[in-house]
Amino acid sequence: MVFHAIIKGMGEEIKILVVDDEENIRFTVSNILGAYGYSIDTASNGEEALMMLKRQPYDFVICDVKMPKMDGMGLLRTLQKNKIETTMIMMSAYGNIDSAIESIKAGAYDYIPKPFKPDELVLTIKKAEERLKLYRENIVLKKAVAKDYDFSAIVGKSEGILNVINEIKKVARLKTTVLITGESGTGKELVAKAIHYNSERKDMPFITINCGAIPENLLESELFGYVKGAFTGAYTNKQGLFEIADGGTLFLDEIGELPLNLQVKLLRAIEQSQIMRIGDTRSINIDVRFLAATSKQLSEEVKNGKFRDDLFYRLNVFNIKLPPLRDRKEDIPLLANFFLKKNNAKLSKNIKGFEDRVIEVFLKYPWHGNVRELENIVERACILTEGDLITLDVIPETIKSEDKTLLDDAEIGFSIKQAQRMLEINLIKKALKETNGNKTKAAQLLEISLRALMYKLKEYNID
Repeated sequence: MVFHAIIKGMGEEIKILVVDDEENIRFTVSNILGAYGYSIDTASNGEEALMMLKRQPYDFVICDVKMPKMDGMGLLRTLQKNKIETTMIMMSAYGNIDSAIESIKAGAYDYIPKPFKPDELVLTIKKAEERLKLYRENIVLKKAVAKDYDFSAIVGKSEGILNVINEIKKVARLKTTVLITGESGTGKELVAKAIHYNSERKDMPFITINCGAIPENLLESELFGYVKGAFTGAYTNKQGLFEIADGGTLFLDEIGELPLNLQVKLLRAIEQSQIMRIGDTRSINIDVRFLAATSKQLSEEVKNGKFRDDLFYRLNVFNIKLPPLRDRKEDIPLLANFFLKKNNAKLSKNIKGFEDRVIEVFLKYPWHGNVRELENIVERACILTEGDLITLDVIPETIKSEDKTLLDDAEIGFSIKQAQRMLEINLIKKALKETNGNKTKAAQLLEISLRALMYKLKEYNID
C-alpha cells in the first residue's frame, strides 16, 4: 500500500476517486460514500484516472480490476512508477478474485468483491481511513521527535559548542562510526540523537543501550539476542538490539563499561556487519550505524588493559568532544532560559525569567554535573516559584555557596590523584544525599553503573 504524502488536519475532507468502466457502479459507489461526507470524483478507465491523479491528490482510489485502455493493475503500477502516492482499493467480480489478490501483493490495500453490499463498502473505507489516520499521526510524531533533536536543541553560542554543531553537520549524513566524549551531564546522548535525526537513517530505529546499566551476564543477550534452548530459560528466539536497530543507529552509551569479552564481539560486528545470536551457528547480516559515548579516558583504559586498542581505534574514527559547562559559561544564561521555557510548558507555568542575582550565582558555580545539573536546578526552581521571576530563595544552598569548593587545597596539595579521589568521594556523598541513600538512583545521577558505585563505596569506605 502507498499513502498520500500530504499531512492533513484530522477534520479535513477525505477525497476519493472511483474508477470503473460501468457507469452504474460509479453512480452507486458515489451515492453510498457521498452520504457519509466523502468527496467523490469518478473516472471511466485507468488512463482518465491517471490524468486526474496527476492534477490533484486523492486519499483513496477505488478501482475496478478489469477495464479497457488501462486496467486496475496497470494503473497501480503506473502510480508506483511515477511515485504518485494514494491508497488503492480494488473492486473485482467473482471470476476475477485472483487478479484482485495479485494487486494486493503488488501494493493495493484491499479489495471489494462485486456485487457488494453498501455496509461492506463503507466498512472497507472506514478501515482504510483509520489506517491512514495512524500513518499521518506517525509522521507528525516523527517530525516532532526530529525537531526535538535538530541543531536548535543544542543550545549555546560559545566557540566550543559551535564547533560541536559544525562537527555533527559534517558527519551526520555519513555512516562513519562516531565516538562522543565528555564529562557526565554534557549532553552526549543529545549529540548522538542529533547525528541520527540529521542522517539518512532518521526514519529508521534509534536504539540506545547503556553498557554500564545492565548486568554483565545479561548484556550479551540484550545486544546479540539468543535462540531457543541456548540456555536455561531461553524458551523462544529473541532478537538482540543489533537486529532491532537494523537499518538505523545503535548508540552504545558508556562504552567504557563494556566487558572485555563483549568488546571482541562488538569489534567483529562493526567490522563484518554481522552478528550471531547466543546458541546459534548462523550469522545474521546487519546494517547498523554505530555511535558510542564515554565519560572515561579510553586511551588510558587501553593503557591499563581495560579496553581493547583495536576496538578503540575502530570507534574513534571521528571524535566529538563535548566541553564541560564551566568552560562555556557564556552559554549558561541561554541554557537557563531554554530550560525555563521547557518547564513553563511542562508545568503549565508562565514564569518570565530569572532575578539578576540568580544568573550571577549560576555563572560563579562550577557545575560539576554540567548541563544536566543546571537543567535539574532550573526545573526544581520552576516547581517552587509562584511569582513571575525565579529568585535566590528557590536556589539550593549548594549552588549559592559559590565560595565553597568541593576540594580543600590544603588537604590535597598538588596531587592530581588525591584531588580526583576527593572529588569522587564528595560527588558520591552528594548523590547519595540527593537520593536519600538510594544507591541505584545515585548511580544514575553519577552516570556510572551500580556495580561501579558499589566498588567505589567499598574503596572509599563510604557508608
